[in-house]
Amino acid sequence: MPSHRLAKIEIDDLEIIGYSVAGEETVVAIPQLDVCFDIGKAPNQVIAINNVLLTHGHMDHAAGIGYYLSHRKFCGLTPGTVLAPENLLGPIRQIVDAWGNLDGNSVPVNLVGVKPGYEHQVKPNPIARVFPVKHSYGAVGYTIIEKRKKLKTEYLNLNSRQIVELKKQNVTIDYSVEIPLVSYLGDTSYIDFSKLDYIANSRILIAECTFFLDEHRERADDGKHIHVDDFLKLIEKMQNEHIIITHLSQRMSIPEVRKILKKKLPHEIYDKTKILMDRKWIS
Repeated sequence: MPSHRLAKIEIDDLEIIGYSVAGEETVVAIPQLDVCFDIGKAPNQVIAINNVLLTHGHMDHAAGIGYYLSHRKFCGLTPGTVLAPENLLGPIRQIVDAWGNLDGNSVPVNLVGVKPGYEHQVKPNPIARVFPVKHSYGAVGYTIIEKRKKLKTEYLNLNSRQIVELKKQNVTIDYSVEIPLVSYLGDTSYIDFSKLDYIANSRILIAECTFFLDEHRERADDGKHIHVDDFLKLIEKMQNEHIIITHLSQRMSIPEVRKILKKKLPHEIYDKTKILMDRKWIS
């Protein structure tokens, strides 16, 4: 049986599954891309995913690392790959070793330290690109990008034999293009993410919006989280086709949040925005 009741949002050929409540737990996975953004308490629905992309070390985002790695070994899976900010590598290694000592068995892990600009191959094609956010020290976000080759315009009418011949002559007939699929901001205060094209043009943007009431403005600033007023400022410059909101405060109900979003967001943005923890997505 599933260990968690997770939300599931289907967008084209992708499934976004997860659970995200501020201070309680955040885990967001896309099985088709083989990535899990943060690990929360490691629901068993994400154990088979090979890549955990950890944004920062707060307990509600990282508590399940030991169980995720240990249960993969128990299930006969290869060691999981955990990407994490470089400053967290030592503490994560200590946690994994401590759980291994408690369990009486070593816990294998492929631990990768990252910083803004780093790229990691998550599948034969898609890569995860790391970018900076403003939250705890070293915190980062991730964009999953598909890289493709396209023929240059002047070679579009050539047949396969002519193309092969040009390649034999070491003629460069194509160019690289990047298709940003998903950007995950993790926990962050406001940044103008539109300055990074691959975030602004990601097909899917997964963004926190923790606070919604005017009197919670100061709480948002102190905790380095996004308030709905900053959320509007953030997304009005973006070209994302789909927006998923995570990390709502426990103080807010979904109907209240929907009402505020509908009032504050332009209708074209509201129409493409979903709340991860909306009951209609919970399976």
